[in-house]
Amino acid sequence: MKTTVKWTGDLAFSGITPSGHQITMDAAEEAGGQNSGARPTELLLHAVAGCTGIDIILILQKMRLNPASFHMEVQGIRAEDHPKRFTDVHIHYALEGELPEDKVIRAIQLSKDKYCSVSQSLNAEISVSYSLNGVEGEKDI
Repeated sequence: MKTTVKWTGDLAFSGITPSGHQITMDAAEEAGGQNSGARPTELLLHAVAGCTGIDIILILQKMRLNPASFHMEVQGIRAEDHPKRFTDVHIHYALEGELPEDKVIRAIQLSKDKYCSVSQSLNAEISVSYSLNGVEGEKDI
């Protein structure tokens, strides 16, 4: 995979992904940017969520299960010292529908431990939790 990212002035950059989608990135105004795009670190958290979300939907579909709704809340903790990398990322998966809890847990575990290339590329501790139909699930999966 290869991409090109171009400086567009001040602290802003834009690029076209290999799949043809444009991404604009910029720094916050207090950091000298113009707030004309997402922060790279925000995109990283979104990439983790998107990657694992796609995995989970595909795994559940292979199990012939379809959530009525699904969203993720992602929290990243960054180190205080440079390079201020993410040290911990927590993903809470909230699923609704007629889904057996053991199958949901299995899909989350497979994504976390085997399939999500984005989270596996990070040097951060990844923890997860879930709720199914509004009921919190077990804590350590």
